[in-house]
Amino acid sequence: MTALGFLYPGHSAEDDYPRIEQLLGSDIRVDLFHTDIGEDAHRVDALVEMGSAERLAASVEGLRLAGAETVVWACTSGSFVHGWEGAQDQVRTLARLAGMPASSTSFAFVHAAREIGVRRVAVGATYPEDVAGLFADFLRAGGLEVTGTRSSGVVTAAEVGTWGEEDVLTLARAADAPDAEAVLLPDTALHTAAHLGLLEKALSKPVLTANQVTVWEGLRLADRRVNAPSLGTLFTREPLVQA
Repeated sequence: MTALGFLYPGHSAEDDYPRIEQLLGSDIRVDLFHTDIGEDAHRVDALVEMGSAERLAASVEGLRLAGAETVVWACTSGSFVHGWEGAQDQVRTLARLAGMPASSTSFAFVHAAREIGVRRVAVGATYPEDVAGLFADFLRAGGLEVTGTRSSGVVTAAEVGTWGEEDVLTLARAADAPDAEAVLLPDTALHTAAHLGLLEKALSKPVLTANQVTVWEGLRLADRRVNAPSLGTLFTREPLVQA
């Protein structure tokens, strides 16, 4: 059994995680621990506070007691708003607090893009334009080329959590560009686990979404690769791992 730990802010699309655990179809356990979201606002100052060491530390003990082997801060905006260096410091602090390998969703996107061999990406963000721009800057710092960024201007995670399949598909289509090798949807408050097959079929290219890459990153840290085609191109890169 491989036990993966995730720190997830508040309550919006946390049900993506048990769904992904079921779709992995292997000896993988996904343990989710909620952090205090503070002010629910896609605003830089609120996002910096949401990802503070104090808020993350408050949920680490439960994760350790559950026997998690790795931990990922399952929040994109609460990591990339710190910038590349700041997000690295955040992950190092989390690893020290948890006593295990650590990462965040923002780094997961960069690692996942490298995994599937793409460099030019389009971004479909639920965030306001300024926050979406910071994510694009983060991706560029990670060596990716951002062909364009589509912002939806949604202020709260709570609103994003109400989006359905058609909303997600509309965002992905609006963000897509002919020169983009993949489309990235960076909000962990967005339900996407059930829509990955539809998204990739509709766009005819890989789609990377926040909760998808977050779980993949936990597996990467644990040195596990699981073949689960229903979770998109990212999960078809390695031979099937049997329980």
